[in-house]
Amino acid sequence: MTEAELDARHAEKMRKKKAARDKILATKTIEKGLLVVHTGKGKGKSTAAFGMVFRALGHGLPVAVVQFVKGRMETGERKALEAFGDLVSLNTMGEGFTWETQDRQRDIAAARAAWEKAKALITSGRYKLVLLDELNIVLRYDYLPVDEVVAFLRDQKPADVHVIVTGRNAADELIEVADLVTEMTMVKHPFRSGVKGQIGIEF
Repeated sequence: MTEAELDARHAEKMRKKKAARDKILATKTIEKGLLVVHTGKGKGKSTAAFGMVFRALGHGLPVAVVQFVKGRMETGERKALEAFGDLVSLNTMGEGFTWETQDRQRDIAAARAAWEKAKALITSGRYKLVLLDELNIVLRYDYLPVDEVVAFLRDQKPADVHVIVTGRNAADELIEVADLVTEMTMVKHPFRSGVKGQIGIEF
């Protein structure tokens, strides 16, 4: 085939593809606040969630972040979020990873305080997107009852608020009620080759 014939065939193929896509899109009419879950052993769960946070901010939407596990160490995303002023409520309420505190009751108390803050932010009427970073971790360790969290997100989350939950080992009950679930799969990680966490990549 000549280049002109290849171009014409490509154009016709894309025309048909666009028509089929437009037909599908015309059936998608529901607008709602989504419950999004990022889970899996691969890197990128919180990173992808913060990408959605910045996307919302780019549209001028107020957002809130509650960090259930990560401690007070400075991270790039925290520094960047400070530039958005009142559009962001940033709440770092974790005590660090559970193996760092080595105090179950302290971790349970921190998780409960973070969850109460999260519920208040979600139902405040102010924020269009709320990120519950590493909530899956505290649920996995039974620091909060899974049934309580799932019931709230299913029954009390306002219909127009997006909520993102991150962390490994998402509970089956949470996956069941979520609108969007992504599982990050690890193929390769530099940590296994002795490379430490890098500024701008891990934090």
